[in-house]
Amino acid sequence: MKKKLALMLAVSMTVGGVLTGCGSASNDAGPAAEADSADAAEADGAEDAGAADASGDANLVYAVEAGSAGEAAAEENGFQTNVVASQADALMEVASGTSDAAIIDLLMAGAMIGEGTSYPNLIHTTELTTEEYGVGCRKGSDLASFINSVFGESYADGTMEETAAVYGVQEALVEQAASEFVESGEDSDVAYIKDKGTLIVGITEFEPMDYKDGSGEWIGFDADMARIIAEKLGVEAQFVVIDWDNKIMELDSGNIDVVWNGMTLTSETTSAMECTNAYCNNAQVIVVPAE
Repeated sequence: MKKKLALMLAVSMTVGGVLTGCGSASNDAGPAAEADSADAAEADGAEDAGAADASGDANLVYAVEAGSAGEAAAEENGFQTNVVASQADALMEVASGTSDAAIIDLLMAGAMIGEGTSYPNLIHTTELTTEEYGVGCRKGSDLASFINSVFGESYADGTMEETAAVYGVQEALVEQAASEFVESGEDSDVAYIKDKGTLIVGITEFEPMDYKDGSGEWIGFDADMARIIAEKLGVEAQFVVIDWDNKIMELDSGNIDVVWNGMTLTSETTSAMECTNAYCNNAQVIVVPAE
């Protein structure tokens, strides 16, 4: 499965849906009327395909995670949506037939659908967007600077790539430059986290970034990297499942110290949070039942 995911990340598929129309005239209309009818139907089919932007069927219902990049992509394309709590729930909706399709992260698609996965009868088709992941901290927090410094170190010594390879996401890594940690003079989040002894990480269940193993322990590329940061801080990492739609509120309220769960860097997240450098490439893809 890890080889499959790495291949999907290296060469992502883009399969456009083509809608066609057919019309018929009455039996006594004659050849000219039949030709006119066929031309009109062809034009109607072309308009329908254009309405879906050649990237999906606007008449389908797409399951999307609340507050996610997938939900934003659906809105941009004018798709009908069934908003659910997580991307895992979106896949369940498609598998059970309660939604026609789902829009999820490419990284999750590589780990969760297709042969040898939890959903062998689902496939991903169109790539709607390309994007990058970052880690979200409180606005003005020096924790983002600290994480960037560890990203630079772990990329240079190979730790980041080794960790990514465990989960098959090494092809998605973004190169990390060396970065110096700059501590805030006042209200340092790094000092606050060190004093309380825990780094509270806000997540959702999202394989291969954050998910539970057979013993109930949180694993995944993001989970493992968060533990590396916690170790550098001299504290323990604690993982808390959050409502993804309320991630900014959870952060600002102090319930969590960081949002680290394959978070897409958007204008909303970067304006409301202190975000790290991008560390992974990703895309939003449509998932449908296999024919």
